[in-house]
Amino acid sequence: MKIDYVKSFLKSYNKLDKKIQLKFDEKVEIFQENPFEKILNNHFLNWKYKWFRSINITWDFRAIFREYPDGTYEFVEFIDIGTHSKLY
Repeated sequence: MKIDYVKSFLKSYNKLDKKIQLKFDEKVEIFQENPFEKILNNHFLNWKYKWFRSINITWDFRAIFREYPDGTYEFVEFIDIGTHSKLY
């Protein structure tokens, strides 16, 4: 799996507390091993993000991504990260 980060994701990531950044880094390692590990709660989104998916970083923080080609997880692009209320 190749992972990339769009500019807006990196901007949001750099504004996060270091503890949340470390938590994201831990979750990405799990994600690379098994994108559907139960702790990640990998799921489709609705509304403005209906073509994207999300994983849980903490009880309140989420990371939004899209995968190419659909369903293969060969290439994943993280789009945004933040609290549930900020993102949705």
